[in-house]
Amino acid sequence: MYDTILVPTDGSDPANRAVEHGLELAERFGATLYALYVVDTRRYGEPALSSAEIVLQELEEDGTALVSKIAERGDNRGVAVETRVCHGAPHEEIITYADDIDADLIVLGYQGHSHSIEGHMGSVADRVTQRAGRPVLTA
Repeated sequence: MYDTILVPTDGSDPANRAVEHGLELAERFGATLYALYVVDTRRYGEPALSSAEIVLQELEEDGTALVSKIAERGDNRGVAVETRVCHGAPHEEIITYADDIDADLIVLGYQGHSHSIEGHMGSVADRVTQRAGRPVLTA
């Protein structure tokens, strides 16, 4: 049923639930899980030699650590995991990457770190579910 499952993460609790669900599905269906972290450049831009550049570098390092942990978890379960860290608007990068890998399913948290209203879907999850053109499961 699923060969390619995309799981974007920002390290939030809902994203962590989505990672676990994505790993379970990948294990069940023998799918490859694609772990994605997007450094949100809408907040900081793409500066050259500024304090924002340091922040972006730290975010990229955090993202690399997050997707590496997902790869380790997948390896422990016998699930193939591909990792990617990129820069851009998260919903756009998620949809573009899903198209690039022809994802059968996107599994993402219903809200991330930047969303503060408990029980409401975050803007990234909302945009992805509306625009992805493929099945999206929110956790």
